[in-house]
Amino acid sequence: MSDGHFADRLIEAVESKRSHVVVGLDPEFGSLPPDLLAACPASAYPIEVERKVACYREFLVALLPALAGEACAVKPQIAYFEALGARGYALYEEIVTMAKELGYLVIADVKRGDIGSTAEAYARAHLDVAGADAVTVNPYFGTDGLEPFFKRCREAGKGAYVLVKTSNPSSAEIQDLSLDSGGPVYERVADLVETWGRDVVGRSGYSSIGAVVGATHPEEGARLRERLAAVPFLIPGYGAQGATASDLSALFDAAGSGAVINSARAILYAYKKAPDQHWLDAAREEAASMRKALWRAAGRA
Repeated sequence: MSDGHFADRLIEAVESKRSHVVVGLDPEFGSLPPDLLAACPASAYPIEVERKVACYREFLVALLPALAGEACAVKPQIAYFEALGARGYALYEEIVTMAKELGYLVIADVKRGDIGSTAEAYARAHLDVAGADAVTVNPYFGTDGLEPFFKRCREAGKGAYVLVKTSNPSSAEIQDLSLDSGGPVYERVADLVETWGRDVVGRSGYSSIGAVVGATHPEEGARLRERLAAVPFLIPGYGAQGATASDLSALFDAAGSGAVINSARAILYAYKKAPDQHWLDAAREEAASMRKALWRAAGRA
């Protein structure tokens, strides 16, 4: 059953909330607020992993409703949940369900990609069973490693964001290599993304197959925006990784749309820079500040 065209739902969420903000759900035990940790004492749990799952649940269940007015989507990073084993994965599925009930779009940051049969299992796990609206995928296997995800874009209203130019410093080791045909690897991947998405363009003018483009590479991002008129961007690297709203103005389209920006640590652990505030209030204020800054950068204010 289709949930409706993903890119159309994304653009509608951006417009209705006046927000380009995606909150990365990256729970790190050592970064959790001290009062929350105190409410989950080690003595209350027979094994440490149960305590971590309980703390993560308390943290995320409080954050999601608190940030619902500031963010259009959330992006749970699967690694933090998988690291806690079966209990952590169950929490991931629980959080996906809760976030959708609160009106968020959910982008599962799983970075999957494999041979066709395995990719089918990954797509079923995260898009069908867990119920995420979209996933991040790795293009290294080529088209057949991504087709199960793309099929769900065509038939079930799902989305897929392909890694194109990532925000990490060493991305250049592979992504910036020059091809004999001209241009770097990441531009060739970008052209493939445009091709893959041609048959899933919605009424918004955007495809449900998007590109991950790091905010820490604004010049490359600006060129990609010109190159990929119908491709929505998911932009990591804001906040803790150093990028600011002013770095991103060229990554929006002429209408100030076409991109959503992820921030995790800067929002989740904003209390560290605001010791006099409750951690939830600090997170909400950071998300609100980011929302307003991005809206201005997109030329909307």
